[in-house]
Amino acid sequence: MAPPADAQSVAAAKPGELPAVTVDSPGARPNKRTKPQRREQTARNPSAVQPSAPVPPQVSGGVTSVSATAGPAYLQPAAASAMTISGAEVNARPFSRAGEALEAVPGLIVTQHSGEGKANQYFLRGFNLDHGTDLAISVDGMPVNMPTHGHGQGYADINFLIPELVQSVNVHKGPYFADQGDFASAGAVAIDYVNRLPKNIAELTFGSFGYRRTLAAGSTSVGAGTLLTAFEGVGYSGPWDVPDNVRKLNGVLRYSQGSATDGFTLSAMAYSNGWNSTDQVAQRAIDQGVISRFGTLDPTDGGVSSRFSLSSNWAQSSEYGQSKISAYAINSSLRLYNNFTYFLDDPVNGDQFSQMDRRTVYGLNASHALDMRVAGVETQTRVGLQTRGDDIRVGLLKTFRRETLSTVREDSVSEGNVGLWADTTARWTDWLRTTVGIREDYFAGRVIGDTPENSGNAQASMTSPKAGIVLGPWYRTELYGNASYGLHSNDIRGVTITVDPIDKVTPQDRVPLLVRSKGAELGIRTKAVEGLTSSFAVFVLDFDSELLFVGDAGTTEPSRPSQRVGVEWTNQYQLLPWMRLDLDVAYTRARFTDFDPAGDFIPGAPAWVAAGGMTFGGDSGWFGALRARYFGPRPLIEDDSVRSQASLIFNARAGYKFDNGLRLQLDVLNLFNARTNQIEYYYLSRLPGEPIGGMADRHVHPAEPLAVRLTLAGRF
Repeated sequence: MAPPADAQSVAAAKPGELPAVTVDSPGARPNKRTKPQRREQTARNPSAVQPSAPVPPQVSGGVTSVSATAGPAYLQPAAASAMTISGAEVNARPFSRAGEALEAVPGLIVTQHSGEGKANQYFLRGFNLDHGTDLAISVDGMPVNMPTHGHGQGYADINFLIPELVQSVNVHKGPYFADQGDFASAGAVAIDYVNRLPKNIAELTFGSFGYRRTLAAGSTSVGAGTLLTAFEGVGYSGPWDVPDNVRKLNGVLRYSQGSATDGFTLSAMAYSNGWNSTDQVAQRAIDQGVISRFGTLDPTDGGVSSRFSLSSNWAQSSEYGQSKISAYAINSSLRLYNNFTYFLDDPVNGDQFSQMDRRTVYGLNASHALDMRVAGVETQTRVGLQTRGDDIRVGLLKTFRRETLSTVREDSVSEGNVGLWADTTARWTDWLRTTVGIREDYFAGRVIGDTPENSGNAQASMTSPKAGIVLGPWYRTELYGNASYGLHSNDIRGVTITVDPIDKVTPQDRVPLLVRSKGAELGIRTKAVEGLTSSFAVFVLDFDSELLFVGDAGTTEPSRPSQRVGVEWTNQYQLLPWMRLDLDVAYTRARFTDFDPAGDFIPGAPAWVAAGGMTFGGDSGWFGALRARYFGPRPLIEDDSVRSQASLIFNARAGYKFDNGLRLQLDVLNLFNARTNQIEYYYLSRLPGEPIGGMADRHVHPAEPLAVRLTLAGRF
C-alpha cells in the first residue's frame, strides 16, 4: 500500500530525516538535487524520501492507509523505537473502546477504570502514566494533554477519537526529539486524520451489554478542495450492576485543499458524553458479598464532558524549504464524580468528591525545514516555534450523590508556554548521519484562588539539548543512538500553594513548575529477513525528585527521584500477501533511586508487557484478526509485598467483504472470558461498620467479560 497524495494527511519529515539513505540498497549514493523536494512517509517506517511516481492509495475497512512495507525505505526513523502506524493497521484490530486504538503503539497499555467518558489510563516504558502525564498525545496537531487539570496534570481524554478516520499514528518514545516538549518524556503519539475517504461509509454496530454504535462518514469535492464529514453516536450499559448509560455524540467537519506539502486544512470537531461509572472497588467488599464483582459502592459516580475545537494546518514548499503552520482553539469541560475511599474521611456523608474543569485553549505551531549542502555535506536544518495558552476554571468540591456539600478549592488559572526549537541532521557518509538539536521552553501563569494565600504568579524556563546518531545501512540494517534532556510541567496550583485549602492554616510545600528528565537509547532496526521488520531498543530514563500537586486532594505530596531501564523488541512479518503477524515485547526495571525504608519499587510500574497477533484478508472476501495482550504484574506498594495480578486478554474478529461494498463483521472481546482486572491499587478505605481508621486493601476494576459485537457496514 502507498501513501495517498491528497492534502496534509501525511506528516512532515521528522527529526533526523534527510533524503538519501536506503536500507534496500546498501551503499547506494543519494541523488543530487538542485532544489528542495517533497517528502512523504511510509507506515512504521517514516522517511524523507525522493519523489516518486504517485501510487493510488489502498483501502482497508473504509480507511485510506499506508502500508508498513510499501515504498522505498530511504532514511529510517531517528530512533529505533520511532515509527509510523497506518490507519489500516489501527482499524484491523478488534478493541473495546476508542482509546484502545492507541495500543497499536508497541509497549503501550490502555485501560479504563472509571466509566466510558473519563480519560483512559496509560502505561508505557515502566510508567504508570495515570491519565496522560509524560505521554504527549495530539490529534491533527492539537494537543490532547491538559496542564493544571481538575483531575490530574496532563489529563489526556481521547474519547473523541473516531478510529475509522485515522490516517496515521506517528510514534516517538523518549525525550530525544526537539519538536516534542511538555509531557513527552516517555513518548509522544501524534494522530492524523484523513482528508478524503475513498468511499462514503455507514456502519451500525450492536453488541453485548447494550452496546450500540452508529457511524456515518463521507467526503465530496467542494470547489478546489474536499469536504469531509463524520458523525458518531455510541450507547453502552456494560456488565455493571449500575449501567454505565453512556451517551456519546461525536462529529468532524473538515475542508482541505492541495497536498501534504502545499495545501491547507480547516477542521471543526464536536464531542459530548455523559456516563455513570463503576469505579475501582475494595476487594474485600466483593469477597464478603457486600457487592458483586461488577457492583459499585457509590451508584452516583460518573461524569459529563464535552470538547469543541477549530483548527487549521497550512504547508508550503519552495526553493527556500518547507514551511508549516498550524493553529487551534479548543473549548472543553469536564465534571467528574468519584468516591474511592467510601466512608474514610466522612463517615456520615461518604467521601464522594467532584472535580470540575472548564477551559479554552489557544495555540500556534510553526516550523521551517531547509535542505542544503555545507562543505559538501548534505544537511537538513529545522527551526520551530510552539506556543499555547490555557484559560482555566478548575475546582474540587465535596459532594453527596452529586449534590455539592462544600468547596475544597476553586481557582481561575491563566497559563501559557512558548517553546523554541531547532535541530540539524547531517549525512556525513553513506553510512553515518547525526542529529543535534536544542529546545528552550518557557512557562508562566497566574492563579487566582478562593483562598488568597494560594494565589500568585509563577514562571520557569528550561533548556533541553538533543543528540542522535544513525549508522548504516549494512545488510538492510541500521544502528541508532540517542541521548537528551527533557521535561514535564507541574500543576501550577502546586507552585503557588502555601496553605492547606481545607483548614487554611496547615503549611504546604510548593512544587517546581518544571521538572527535568534525562534519557538515552541504543537500538537496531533490520529488514534483513524478507518480509520481516524487526527493531530492538535499550533505554534509560531518569526523573528528578519533585513534589506533585494531587488533584484529588487539592494539596501537594513528595515524589522521589526515579530511573527506568528497559528493552523493547518489536516485530512485523508479512507472512503472505494476505496475512500479517506481529509481536511486541517490552521489559522495564523501574525503581526509585534514593534511599527510603519503605522500599524502592515504583507502585503501578509494569515490568513486562507484550502484545501479538495475526491479521488476514484483502479488499474483498474473508478477513479477520486474533490478538493477545499481556499486562504483567505490578508492585502496588514500595516494598513489593503487594502485587497486582497479571492479565492476558484475547480479542478476535472475523468478517466478510462483499463486492457490492457491504461488510459484515463479528468482534469477540475477551475471547476466553478471562477473569482479570483492568486496574488495581492498594490504599486505605472504609466500608460502613469498619473501624474509623479504615483498612488497607486492593481496589480493583474488573475487565469486562466475554462480549460480542456485530457490525454491518456499507461503502458507497
